[in-house]
Amino acid sequence: MTGIWVFGAGIIASCGLLAYTVAAVRPDRDATADRPPISAANIPGGAPGCAATAKLIPSCGAWWGVAPDVFGGRPPAEALATAEERMGRKADIVHVYHRGGEPFPTPAERRLARTRLLLINWKPSLRRTWAEIATGAIDRRIDRLAADINRDLPRRFFLTIHHEPENDVRPRPGSGMTADDYAAMYRHVVQRLRYRGVKNAVTVMTYMGAPNWATKPWFERLYPGDDVVDWIGLDPYADRRVDDFAALVDKIRPDHAPWPGFYRWTQTRFPGKPIMIAEWGAFDRPEDPAFKATFYNSVRRQIRGYPQIKALVYFDSPNAPRGDTRFDTTPPTAHAFTELARAPYFSSTPVPDH
Repeated sequence: MTGIWVFGAGIIASCGLLAYTVAAVRPDRDATADRPPISAANIPGGAPGCAATAKLIPSCGAWWGVAPDVFGGRPPAEALATAEERMGRKADIVHVYHRGGEPFPTPAERRLARTRLLLINWKPSLRRTWAEIATGAIDRRIDRLAADINRDLPRRFFLTIHHEPENDVRPRPGSGMTADDYAAMYRHVVQRLRYRGVKNAVTVMTYMGAPNWATKPWFERLYPGDDVVDWIGLDPYADRRVDDFAALVDKIRPDHAPWPGFYRWTQTRFPGKPIMIAEWGAFDRPEDPAFKATFYNSVRRQIRGYPQIKALVYFDSPNAPRGDTRFDTTPPTAHAFTELARAPYFSSTPVPDH
């Protein structure tokens, strides 16, 4: 979600993703009808034969994650512990936010990374343009970050760099903030980190993916290149145009008819890349109190029809820019979300211990 820089918080093989169906399926049957009853007990630690690849792609199902209590101001461990208690399971992925010269990983994040996967969301500078960063303006900052990661974060983690760039693009040549400048900035940051010894960062290119931005003539030029991007990320929210999971990941608009939807576009554009729903959420609808529960139930029914999606990371906040995305605002909503979180699909592959 743009402007957030506080802590919030298929067919595959061991070598990675191989192929996907051309069009997403929208199954009608409940794909998790055999789920266990909800309880306070921990969910199973994985299914036999399921493991993560070197790029943290789960070989079975998908990761389950959360950005907990975003804007709440609570310490990371406290916010996460509360979120995990509320949703009835431990998170695989914890989404944290940093910007500029903030040092990270923090001590709290290092502790969380011992048993979970960090998704570190970093905006490298608040003052420098993308073009300036791409030509070395903050190289000393990148080098310090590399040293901190090499010293304090030995495990693999996800890294996304300046997420949701679409509405920051200034297409005027020379602005320093064109789509081409973004791609060059992203490449430079990743390559500089690697040059300084960071080998455990699994990189995510995170789009807004909204139809109004995706049909801009410069949209395709944002992509930095397969060699510096491991996962494709998307940050969709269930607004008034969304009634179920299928509409969330393939959001379209009649005034932007050329756009097929993000999942369909990704299948064509990046058929070998895993997709991470790096932020997602449902807003309260006062006129439809049952909406959130209905929406979460649709995710549970339909997720298997989107095998390229290998991680869902919920954005949990009472004060999101466009509404309340907490997953337990009513008892039926809380129950539906807990059933979703504890579905076997999201507990098939254990988090790697190295």
